[in-house]
Amino acid sequence: MRITTYQTRFNEDRIISLVKEASGNYPNINSIDTPENCVKLMEAVFDVSNLPEERLWLIALNGARKVAGVFEVSHGTLTSSLVHPREVFTRAILAGAASIILVHNHPSGTLNISGQDREVSQRIKDAGEILGIRLEDHIIIADGGFTSAM
Repeated sequence: MRITTYQTRFNEDRIISLVKEASGNYPNINSIDTPENCVKLMEAVFDVSNLPEERLWLIALNGARKVAGVFEVSHGTLTSSLVHPREVFTRAILAGAASIILVHNHPSGTLNISGQDREVSQRIKDAGEILGIRLEDHIIIADGGFTSAM
């Protein structure tokens, strides 16, 4: 599977646009049809289990559930990361996403789902329903294991 990571940047007119960051082939990943495949993708592309700060990524999926792009939405601290629906859906809309998956890591190594994790999932899900972009899952990765915050 070919995976492209993007950043969002202002262009010369201060309009947000997509900027291709990197692209690579990941032959052991054929689709994102299970949480296990999603974790495999994130570990292959970002080495998520070995990052010392919390980060949140968005996987944008097209109508055929193929990856349209992967974005780092937030880079936080050892124990937290800020996220707002505005930043998530700006990227999803620019990528032409039909649905999305959120992924974040817990550098502590624990897979405990916090109240904040559940709250973020619900806010993104509610905003996505209004926009017609479904939140498929919110996966938390820690020490190579994973759980869903939904």
